[in-house]
Amino acid sequence: MEKLLIQNARILDPSCQPPLDFVGDILTEGDRIIKVGANLAGTALAKGATVIKAQGLCAAPGFIDIHVHLRDPGFTHKEDIFTGCQAAAAGGVTGVCCMPNTKPVVDSEEVLSYILDQSKQASARVYPIASITKGMKGEQLNDIAMLHSCGAVAVSDDGRPVENGGMMLKALKAAYAAGVPVISHCEDLTIIDGGIINEGKISKLLGVKGMDRASEDSITAREIVLAESSGTAIHIAHVSTKGSVQLIREAKERGVKVTCETAPHYMIMTDELLMQKNANFRMNPPLREQEDCEAIVAGVLDGTIDAIVTDHAPHAENEKADFLTAPNGIVGLETSFATTCTVLFHQCGMKLLDIVKLMSTTPANLMRLPGGTLREGSVADIVLFDPDMQWTVDANKLHSKSKNTPFDGLELTGRVVRTILGGKTVFEL
Repeated sequence: MEKLLIQNARILDPSCQPPLDFVGDILTEGDRIIKVGANLAGTALAKGATVIKAQGLCAAPGFIDIHVHLRDPGFTHKEDIFTGCQAAAAGGVTGVCCMPNTKPVVDSEEVLSYILDQSKQASARVYPIASITKGMKGEQLNDIAMLHSCGAVAVSDDGRPVENGGMMLKALKAAYAAGVPVISHCEDLTIIDGGIINEGKISKLLGVKGMDRASEDSITAREIVLAESSGTAIHIAHVSTKGSVQLIREAKERGVKVTCETAPHYMIMTDELLMQKNANFRMNPPLREQEDCEAIVAGVLDGTIDAIVTDHAPHAENEKADFLTAPNGIVGLETSFATTCTVLFHQCGMKLLDIVKLMSTTPANLMRLPGGTLREGSVADIVLFDPDMQWTVDANKLHSKSKNTPFDGLELTGRVVRTILGGKTVFEL
């Protein structure tokens, strides 16, 4: 089996006790890590290994993005499993959890089998998420245990909420009994009522209908109450408001089994960017206000927010052409680490080890996935990155089939240099 020796990297692994942060080597054989240590080059174990000189780079377990839309099946003009995973690899992401709002919806063994078969030759591991309700219509609960046995790692109706609280409570109980995570898209559609951007000063200036933050906060509160009263667990998707951060913080302090995620754009961008009337700044939840950005960053720093995701949501150029009628969503797999590194490491002083935990180890643990670790014997999914490399995002150079990024032209600090999947390089800068 082929051996690979990553030499003289700064090794970051928050999964170990104590966490690893030292300059050393990683030796892989086949698809496994067989040794982590110092000065491995001269050892018998490393004989015949291909050497990657990684001086000045950090080596960490490959990032795992637990909230991605691959658009396959049904919307492959936007993205497909192959191109989506190419984008993932370019962002140091070795595992993606793909949401079920495809066509057909991921609510059957057949669709799960299709996704798993298509992903066998992809540049990242693909973990499908099945829908909570049949067809994501909110009317009939799926057989969650059966879907889990067929390969679904979690359930969610992401893209829309489970509107009926009673249905959501049944889902929480069934999923908890089956050991399956439930991810909630927290949005009250009766409050949204056709809004397209955050409701506030900017929506008024533009004269467009806004999305009241009460929509997100009210369903976040509902999910917390349902999980707390039933003794089950809930994961809140794409947190964007200061209110939701505080609700989750207080619930965690009470011992509620609630976890959550946010995306890099909610840490760095506000709705003022929408004054450009560029639909690439439209997503759901929408960009909020400066106080929300600050609350999101504070929530990450104090541990209220557990994971960084992208909510990677590709749309074709013609679909994003009209600001008022464009669908919500942006691509983000290739800019996620760089944005997170820019904000949390360079601006806020967060340790790189803690960023790896947010983007790799904790996501793996939340969804009960392999990866998120450099332990000997574990799968050889590794990212090499330079935390100090400055670069400017060019939408035309993204690997995603769609280019609808709000980061185009933005200078970021921190870049993925190489991504290794199962002991083989799948991306190199």
